[in-house]
Amino acid sequence: MRYLRRLPGTHREPAGLEWQIFRLLPTALIAGTLLPVLYYLYAGVFPSPAAGESVEKYLAGIGIAAVATVVTLWTAVFTVAIGCIVVWVMKGPAYVADAYPLSDAEHPGNPPSGTATRSDDGTATDAGLY
Repeated sequence: MRYLRRLPGTHREPAGLEWQIFRLLPTALIAGTLLPVLYYLYAGVFPSPAAGESVEKYLAGIGIAAVATVVTLWTAVFTVAIGCIVVWVMKGPAYVADAYPLSDAEHPGNPPSGTATRSDDGTATDAGLY
């Protein structure tokens, strides 16, 4: 059983900006990860804490900032990647979903109580609203 069937007469749109962005994401991920890590390593080798601040506290602050930067960047990159994938899927061919047979499709039944209906002359009537 095939779950996705192409809708006849549809075609795939050409790739656009989403592929250009998608190709840049690995570079952004690597560069955005390496820069904070290299800064943390540099701060460890050449610490320069403020006057009266211990080196451990200085390195802890740099480490927290580096981890926060990396986590934020990874979240942003993965969010942009999901957006690119969504655009790619939407540019693809259309697919037909399975039909959902309605039991009263040919002769609709009475509307449920509490809904407004229209009479034959086009005026709205309340079917048990009050």
